[in-house]
Amino acid sequence: MTDQNDYLESEPVTTEYSQDGVHYTPINPKPHLDQSEETTLALFAHLGIFLNLITGFLGLVPPLIIYFAYKDRSRYVAYQALQALVFQGVFFFGGIILAGIAWFLSAILTFVVVGLCGFPFALLLTLIPIGALFYAIVAAVDTYHHRDFKYWMVGDWLRETNEG
Repeated sequence: MTDQNDYLESEPVTTEYSQDGVHYTPINPKPHLDQSEETTLALFAHLGIFLNLITGFLGLVPPLIIYFAYKDRSRYVAYQALQALVFQGVFFFGGIILAGIAWFLSAILTFVVVGLCGFPFALLLTLIPIGALFYAIVAAVDTYHHRDFKYWMVGDWLRETNEG
């Protein structure tokens, strides 16, 4: 079972010593990231959600690029980027779709008095993507301070998936 601290600490560089015992060659050609690089990359992965406000859908690109570019160099960055990607896909875009369906159904049903009852429900669903933006800011700040941030439901699910 993976310990939570495994996602915070960098893996040690494995070295290979030459016959004289003095010189060594790193087996892994990609250097590990230092803590400030990790926190900055995790910050950008979580803040990618703001691209959705400008473009409508490109917020998934930064965490996706960060995940694939740095998954072999830092478990912490890979985990935070993957979390940001799944979180945006589920809560931001899922919330927009649910709110759009609710507004559409409420608009159609307004011709019947029952449809007026759907407006408060549609309004509540509209708050999901807005809440996702604020939650991503909290994630970005926590990861920037190198705290192990886990999104509700998403973080534990991803850890269980990566262990298996």
